[in-house]
Amino acid sequence: MLKKYIKLSLKVLLRHKFFTFVSLFGISFTLMILLTTTAFLDHMLGPAYPETKLDRSLYVLDMEIKGPEISRRGSISYYFLNKYVKSLKTPEAVSITSFFQKTVTYHDGKKYKIAMKFTDAEFWQIMDFNFVEGQAFTKEDVTNINQVCIINQATKEKYFGNESAIGKYIEADWKKYKVVGVVENVPIIRILAYGDVWVPITNTKEDIVSYSMDGDYQAIILAKTKKDFPAIKAEFQKHLDQVEFQDDTYDSIRGGADTILESTSREMFGFDDSKAHLLFIIGIGLMILFMMLPAMNLVNININRIIERYSEIGIRKSFGASSITLVGQFIVENIILTLIGGFIGLIITFIVLTIFNTSDIIPYANFVMNFRIFGYAILITLLFGLLSGVYPAWRMSRLKPVQALQGGTK
Repeated sequence: MLKKYIKLSLKVLLRHKFFTFVSLFGISFTLMILLTTTAFLDHMLGPAYPETKLDRSLYVLDMEIKGPEISRRGSISYYFLNKYVKSLKTPEAVSITSFFQKTVTYHDGKKYKIAMKFTDAEFWQIMDFNFVEGQAFTKEDVTNINQVCIINQATKEKYFGNESAIGKYIEADWKKYKVVGVVENVPIIRILAYGDVWVPITNTKEDIVSYSMDGDYQAIILAKTKKDFPAIKAEFQKHLDQVEFQDDTYDSIRGGADTILESTSREMFGFDDSKAHLLFIIGIGLMILFMMLPAMNLVNININRIIERYSEIGIRKSFGASSITLVGQFIVENIILTLIGGFIGLIITFIVLTIFNTSDIIPYANFVMNFRIFGYAILITLLFGLLSGVYPAWRMSRLKPVQALQGGTK
C-alpha cells in the first residue's frame, strides 16, 4: 500500500509542477536557514574542537561587583580568580585565561596582526588541542615566566613556511617567544579557546599578583563528572561569601559557575537564575515561529491542490475510497514533498557552510554537517510535512462525494 502511495504521490507532484516548485522552494529555503543556524549554534555551544569536554565544563565569565559609587559587570581580575576559583576542591582542574587580544608583529619586513592569549598550564589539560608539532608549555614555564609559546598552523605557515617551528622564535607584544608547540587552527567562534599565539599567563604586562578586582580574565572549570556541577556551584558560592574587599571601591559581588548555555543566558538576561533557561525557550520558540510562517503558506498551497482535485476525490469516494485512505495518501504526498525539499535544503546548506569555511568571514571556520545536524534535518523536515499537511487532509476527509464532484460547494 505504501509503495502504491509513493508512486501515486510522485505522479501527482509531477503533474502539478508549479505548486511543486513553490512548495519545494519554501521548504528548502526555510530548512537551509534553520540548518545553517543550527550548525552555527552547534559549533558555538556544542562540543567541538578543542572544547570536546564541554559537557563537563563550567565557566566564570560574567561577574557583577558593586560599590558605594561604582558598579561594573563583566570579566574580572586574575587575582580574584586565582584566590577564589583556583582554590576550589571539587573540580578536576581549573584554568585561568585571558580573552584574546590583537597585537601587531613583524617578520621579514611584513606586518601581521595576530590574536594573543595568556593562559596557564591547566588550560592545555582542559582543552583537547591537536598538536601538529611539539607539546604544551608546563607549570614550570608559567611559574618561571619562561618566554615560550604555542602557535597555530596558520601562524606557523606565515612565519616558517614548511619548516619546523619548534625551537624558533616569534615576536609578539614586543617580546620574543620560543615556539614549543604548534596546534591546529581554532575557529574564532570558540572564543574561550581561540588564538593565534598562546603564552604563559605570567608573561602579561599587568600586575596580576597584587589585589585588584578589575581585569579581563575568566576561569574554566573542569568537573570530574557532570554530576559534580551542583557541588562545584555551591562551593563557588561559598567562596563568594568569603570575598574580602581591601579598599572602599567595591563591597559586594555576584556571579556563578555556569555552563556555556547558562553563561550566554546570564550575559543576556542578567543574574536572575530563574531566567537561566529562557534563552533556550526563546530559541525553540523562534525556530517554531520561523517554521510556522512557510508552513502556513504551504497549507494554503495544499488547500489549492485539493481544490484542483475535488473531482478526483469525489470519484474515488463514490467508488468506496474511505476518508482515512485519502488522508493517508495526501499526508504521504506531503511528506514525500517535504523530504525532497529537505534533501535540496541539505545540499544548499552544505554549499553555504562550504562558502563560510573557505572564506575569511569567520577565521578558521570549520562548520560541518555532522550526524546531529542531519538528525535535526530529518526531524525538522518531518515536522514541516505534518504541520503543512494535516489540516488540508482533514478538510479533504470531510468532503462528501457529491459535494466534491460539485467543486466543494455545499
